[in-house]
Amino acid sequence: MTEYRKYPVSTTGMPPGIPYIISNEAAERFSFYGMKAALAIFLANYLGVLGGSNLTETEATSYVSWFNTAVYLTPLLGAIIADAFFGKYRTIVSLSIVYCLGHLCLALMGVGGVVQFWLLGGLGLISLGAGGIKPCVSAHVGDQFGAKNQCLITKIFNIFYFSINFGAVISNLLIPWVLKWHGPHLAFGVPGVLMALATLFFWMGREKFAHIPAKGSSFLNEVFSKEGLSVIGKLIPLVLFVGMFWCLFDQTASRLVFQAERMDRNVFGLEVLPSQIQAANPFLILVLIPVFTFFIYPQTEKIIKLTPLRKIGSGLFLMAISFVVVSLSQEAIDRGETPHVAWQILAYVILTSGEV
Repeated sequence: MTEYRKYPVSTTGMPPGIPYIISNEAAERFSFYGMKAALAIFLANYLGVLGGSNLTETEATSYVSWFNTAVYLTPLLGAIIADAFFGKYRTIVSLSIVYCLGHLCLALMGVGGVVQFWLLGGLGLISLGAGGIKPCVSAHVGDQFGAKNQCLITKIFNIFYFSINFGAVISNLLIPWVLKWHGPHLAFGVPGVLMALATLFFWMGREKFAHIPAKGSSFLNEVFSKEGLSVIGKLIPLVLFVGMFWCLFDQTASRLVFQAERMDRNVFGLEVLPSQIQAANPFLILVLIPVFTFFIYPQTEKIIKLTPLRKIGSGLFLMAISFVVVSLSQEAIDRGETPHVAWQILAYVILTSGEV
């Protein structure tokens, strides 16, 4: 087995492995958000084309919700595997291959006439892969920095976050269009190709990375120590509130898509597809982060100190307002009206402000 470097490069500049991680993250997020953007509409409108039965909107929402649940549960498994057994690099590569197999299952859906097998198998493998690598990638970024270049971490994480949202914007716009005009095989195949490229990019950086070894079972001693349990206890209320936020937020991939189907989506003379509206969130993140960082937060700090808990509380309040806008739009639809999609975009502006 090849022996890789187990410590960061001593440099004041960017660690040599960072470009490979950023490239991997942009391609992986394109693949995930592209697949997710197409999923709800596919389940409701295209599943029958492949030999299955189209789902109702409620059933499709349930599928998407269970998929999201799995994606956010499996990070715990990925973290344990990385910390106790394989280390971050091997965990990311192994689960990325699982991830690719999940995309392959979705792209092959309908082959042999067994739609449900490919669908559930694909979603299960993707949730394991996407969720499993989630806690490892950002931690792997931190592992690349030594004492001399710690000052660059914030800058690199900003680039890292930009790459996530840039990939999400492009995929949320492109993949729904591919689904409409070229069908589900290609719509799920393109994200699969991007995930394969993401895995390749990461593998290419193997000799550039610092490979911090797994700790074995000793990490459990840290978790269950007096200090570790104290930290966990303090995090529980935070996790509950953040969990509430994301439970509602992930309705953007299902309920808000179906609502957009019943809205006037003509924007500057172009008919926007319902699933493409999801691109508003990552696009607005790229726009609003500098607005909040350089204007809103500094001005607010002059009036009141912004603690993390106050930010979370404000975020939850803004989310509640955004769903009031969504509810009012739905009431108009239920009355037989066709409200403009600008109302949903307004909800996204408020929702994304809460996220930021």
